[in-house]
Amino acid sequence: MCQVLRVGGMAATELAERFDTPLYVYDSRRIEENALAIRRAFGATDPLVAYSVKANGNLAVLGRLAGLGLGADVTSAGELHRALRAGFPPDRIVYAGVGKTETEILAGLDAGIYSFHVESAQELERIERLARLRGQRADFGIRVNPNVEVRTPHEFTRTGRAIDKFGVPRQEAAGLLEWARARDAVRPLGLAMHIGSQIVDVEPYLRALDKLLELAEAVIDGGTPLSYVDMGGGFGIRYEGEESLDIQALADRVAPRIARLGLALVLEPGRAVVGEAGVLLTRVEYVKRNGRKTFVVVDGGMSELLRPSHYGGYHEIEVVRTGAGGGDRASPEALRVDVVGPVCESGDFLARDRVLSPAPRPGDLLAVHTVGAYGFAMASNYNGRPRPAEVMVEDGEASLARRRETIDDLLRGEEGVR
Repeated sequence: MCQVLRVGGMAATELAERFDTPLYVYDSRRIEENALAIRRAFGATDPLVAYSVKANGNLAVLGRLAGLGLGADVTSAGELHRALRAGFPPDRIVYAGVGKTETEILAGLDAGIYSFHVESAQELERIERLARLRGQRADFGIRVNPNVEVRTPHEFTRTGRAIDKFGVPRQEAAGLLEWARARDAVRPLGLAMHIGSQIVDVEPYLRALDKLLELAEAVIDGGTPLSYVDMGGGFGIRYEGEESLDIQALADRVAPRIARLGLALVLEPGRAVVGEAGVLLTRVEYVKRNGRKTFVVVDGGMSELLRPSHYGGYHEIEVVRTGAGGGDRASPEALRVDVVGPVCESGDFLARDRVLSPAPRPGDLLAVHTVGAYGFAMASNYNGRPRPAEVMVEDGEASLARRRETIDDLLRGEEGVR
């Protein structure tokens, strides 16, 4: 018997019929609850919770979080533009990223953001030069690479090791702050880190934070005042039966460390806010058998959800309605399958070797869970595929957050045959 799935109080079947598939659906209440739970857990430190826009930059999502008083963590001029349009105050925006162009730095200066997170000496020199030419002062923090090993589900989600491209080695950070002290166009405010994504253990955060605070204390003792420490984000959530990060336990260990130096705390959660609030609805087009494999071909694939192909990411998949399409009407109650998309790549899959029950048939609706983070944000037009619609649901009411792209949208901005 098929499950009856509801998202934000609305039946998934109704959403699919109304908005078509593939379709991203977000539970607005769940997003709000997650954001407030993080802020509440760290309440003793009165943190700036700067939501990581790269996780999900839909304006409806951002607007909801800005309305709760959160800040924003951005990595590009595009994300900055989104954050400002959504209503985040500039003085609650931190700007990360290893490759900030002059245009992007100028955008941050124009907006009057809280802080640039500097990732190299050359970047700091560029910020100083541009701010000086503008007659402005740029506030910044140094993103420090603490060289901490952390267990994450994939190598690509580890960002705090010496071999990673992110951040400045600890031994160089103090020198950059000292250099900045002698210049009027820049002002050091803090130290930042981000050691990885989908972290479910408290200890790696504490090891990295202790290194950061040791550096902060030395810098302050050396005569450079600081006002904040940013411990990043990457708080892990549940995908495949694993435990999510115990955020309260982390907060309880972090608070006394921060209080000792009297610094403000900045956090950059993304996935932990929106990940579990999102569902991708996709419809079965065909069920085919090649040799010993059964493939369930759906209308959403790697162009809609890249995580399974790119990171080997696991997402629970639920059969939520029996379709009226063709196929064997006496199909088994459960079937081991690969769930694949229509993209012309062998790497186009949503799940491999997965037992689904009841066995999917053409026309069935499938729900792919925990896709609110890095789902639509990583979607593409590969193979000439329009990106899906996004819908926000709250208390049984659905609203279109982004319309489905059309074929003509794929040609927008191009010059060619008339």
